[in-house]
Amino acid sequence: MKIAISGEQTISIFQLTAVFSMVFALVGFSYNVWRMEITEYNSNARSASFELLLQLSELESIVYAAHYDKDVIQGNPRQGWVKVNLIADLSMITEPELSVAAEELKLSWQSNWQHMADDEASAQAVVTQIDETRARVRQLLKRLD
Repeated sequence: MKIAISGEQTISIFQLTAVFSMVFALVGFSYNVWRMEITEYNSNARSASFELLLQLSELESIVYAAHYDKDVIQGNPRQGWVKVNLIADLSMITEPELSVAAEELKLSWQSNWQHMADDEASAQAVVTQIDETRARVRQLLKRLD
């Protein structure tokens, strides 16, 4: 069967079907690739977020051990530096606002770690920044598909 377009030009049903099939396949393939990228991003962001929550809790534990317990082993600032840097590294896998929060946490730690064992305000400043970073991680987790 042939369809007359204009004058002597004709297109067969087979040719139309082939063209529409190619368009449909390209649209389907493009959507599938896009969806797989979104799914992978969400999976990576979710895994990094859960690890961030764990590291934030451990950093908070270090601050509490240093300030309230005066425990130089559990409240070791070197362990805190490791946690803060790991948090900053993990935040790069997530959203930019979380990287900003991690950088603010790092700056707070840098300003307060030397005095947090003896100074309530220093310990509280770090804990407040930990809480703000934790809140941003939770917001990211709520937004993921």
